[in-house]
Amino acid sequence: MQNPLKALGDINQLRKQAMQMQQALAQEEIVIEEGDVRVVISGDQRILEFSVQGVSSDVAVTALNKAIKKSQELAAGKLQEMTGGLGGMFGGDQGR
Repeated sequence: MQNPLKALGDINQLRKQAMQMQQALAQEEIVIEEGDVRVVISGDQRILEFSVQGVSSDVAVTALNKAIKKSQELAAGKLQEMTGGLGGMFGGDQGR
């Protein structure tokens, strides 16, 4: 008979790996420049910089980040429906 507690250890290990991956992604930066538009986004999908013709707007960055967060929450909700609530074990909401 298998040890049922071993599965908890495996889940904890997966959760730890997922959290490490999230931290590593947060350190990455992607820079896209198209014409007069420049966008810098982190690997964990946070807008760090947004400018048009060299003019940046904190209001635009805040609005873009809110939109991204809402889309992530929607996706997480759908994933949670599919997995029966297991998604939270992997650190899905880290207070972004």
